[in-house]
Amino acid sequence: MPVYTYTARDRTGKVLQATMEATSQRDVAAALRDKGLFVSEIKAPKTGLNADLKMPAFLDRVGLRDVTIFSRQFATVINAGLPVVQSLNILARQADKQQMRNALNRVREDVETGQPLSDALSKHGSIFNKLYIYLVKAGEVSGNLDGILERVAMYFEKQAALRGKIRSAMTYPMVVLVIALAVTYFLLTGIVPQFAQILDQLGGDLPLITRVLVAISDFLRDFWWLNPLIIAGLVVGITLYYRTNNGKHVIDRILLRLPVLGPLVQKSSIASFSSTFGLLLKSGVNIVESIEITKGTAGNIIIEDILVETKNAVQRGEQVSVTLSKYPSVYPPLVSSMIAIGEETGAVDSMLEKIASFYEREVDEAVSQLTAALEPMLIVFLGVVVGFIVAGMFLPMFAIIGQLSG
Repeated sequence: MPVYTYTARDRTGKVLQATMEATSQRDVAAALRDKGLFVSEIKAPKTGLNADLKMPAFLDRVGLRDVTIFSRQFATVINAGLPVVQSLNILARQADKQQMRNALNRVREDVETGQPLSDALSKHGSIFNKLYIYLVKAGEVSGNLDGILERVAMYFEKQAALRGKIRSAMTYPMVVLVIALAVTYFLLTGIVPQFAQILDQLGGDLPLITRVLVAISDFLRDFWWLNPLIIAGLVVGITLYYRTNNGKHVIDRILLRLPVLGPLVQKSSIASFSSTFGLLLKSGVNIVESIEITKGTAGNIIIEDILVETKNAVQRGEQVSVTLSKYPSVYPPLVSSMIAIGEETGAVDSMLEKIASFYEREVDEAVSQLTAALEPMLIVFLGVVVGFIVAGMFLPMFAIIGQLSG
């Protein structure tokens, strides 16, 4: 749908300049008149050589970094005393991505009609999640919207940093694994067949390890087209299985129990839970809604189930720490004990901030341990594969040479 730029005046004579998506200029004019505006000019979208280059959809998608930048800028202009509508208009004009510009323009139009900012933002769930909406609503109620937006920006920056650490920790081992698999494939399809021809010419019975190696090599060469289908089938099968309730429980439970990766998943989940839960409580969101929103950011169905039980317990009048203490394998005693102290002193949000800071440092250590553990594991894997190939090729040759010499 084309985007039109318009200039109009309201009943007080104030000049408004913005953009609107519509099928034609006539629709834009009708929509503006319905809002009680007097149209001065409507510019059609540019076409041909003068048209602006559009980003591909995957590049124009709004990410966590874009929302973080918007939140910090929005807090700055609100703190400077600018009205919300004018602030949204300024931020929409300077947004880098068209999806964000369109969303902010629609939010501004909805706010102009009298809708609360949180309700206007909730119409764009692909950009502003439930956590963001609740925090903005809390800022509207408390009259501290700029302060809430600053906290949101800091929260998203921490979340982005946490994800970045985990992503960077997994990048190097994955690159090494891909190279190891590529080298293995080359040895099996390029080197092994040549040795197999030599052994066939020399004759003699081949040992079991050699017959297995030759069979694997023949399969990879003769049915090469089947290999990507098998990989794609495994990926699709695991993905579809994970979409089921039973699949989520099985896979997420395995992730938590893995020797090296499990502690990283657990610690990053605790850090995310503590920072999200603490931010919501500090912003004035009630505890039941805070647990419900935090549950949606857990990223692990086992942790979500615990938080659902926690929310139900709170509704019955029990404390959060009591429920979390029942699951020491997921929430260590340190977490439940510190939350219990916060409940007794009335400073749960402060205790959650301390827990988040502690486990963010623990995540750094877990990332280092993961990287240190995966490197030798990959080296051992590659060594075993190469050793298997070497043994399968040279053992029969040694036997044949021994027979010839005898």
